[in-house]
Amino acid sequence: MVPTVPFPRRPSGADDPSDTIRRWYENELDWPTVPGPPVELPTGRRFDVLDVPAEAGYAAMRHLGPASPVSMWGGRMRLFVAAGSADELPGLLDWLEWGGIPLDLGAIGAGGRVVAPLPPGLARARGRRTREGAERAERAERAEGAEGAEGATSAEGTAHGIKDRGDRGGTGGTDPSDREGRGPCREDRGAGRDGAGAPLIRRAYGPQGAAVWLRPPVPGREVEPSLPTLSALGGGGGGAPDLVRLVDTMAAECHRIRLRRSCAQPLAFS
Repeated sequence: MVPTVPFPRRPSGADDPSDTIRRWYENELDWPTVPGPPVELPTGRRFDVLDVPAEAGYAAMRHLGPASPVSMWGGRMRLFVAAGSADELPGLLDWLEWGGIPLDLGAIGAGGRVVAPLPPGLARARGRRTREGAERAERAERAEGAEGAEGATSAEGTAHGIKDRGDRGGTGGTDPSDREGRGPCREDRGAGRDGAGAPLIRRAYGPQGAAVWLRPPVPGREVEPSLPTLSALGGGGGGAPDLVRLVDTMAAECHRIRLRRSCAQPLAFS
């Protein structure tokens, strides 16, 4: 393992939210960051990153150690692996007989960068504010819909009353059947499935579109021993997770996802 020199600690007096994120990485983890917003992490120094669909990533997480960092970016999972793994990936896929097969499996290595996931505490706080804002908007929309429905019911009641008095000479009201289905529409959210009935993928807290940690790195602990490495094959990685098993599982899952999507598409002549 190449020894690393701790980076100078940043002062904690800045008000910019990006400074809070940057301080966490540089002060708490001793990880370098790329200057300028948004906060980004350079790859190829302390780690590389494998980028796969979240479904494939979840299937492969059993090959990781408990401290192996994993992040989410939308519907994709980013698994942090040993530096140099990105260069090894094409040859490893060939050796595993996945070479030449289109796979939605990417690698980011030396010279690359990834958006820094939100630190765990900040992600929960922002996610909570996002959910509270969405709930307020939903309540306002329902209230507006209820007022509109009440006005429509009142107008229809008046019209029915006039019609009833004309037909029967009495005081009429709205038909109970006319009240059915009135009021704000409610979305059928289902139990863990999307609108098409497919299982939903669980995601970490955080505002939509932001990178967030699913398994954050532990401050004060070196990250390298927890990263999957090619040298772990045959037990030579000092207890580090095996990159070969990880890549093989993700490749199989990516291939399965591609076949499932191909079968779901209508034929060109149909």
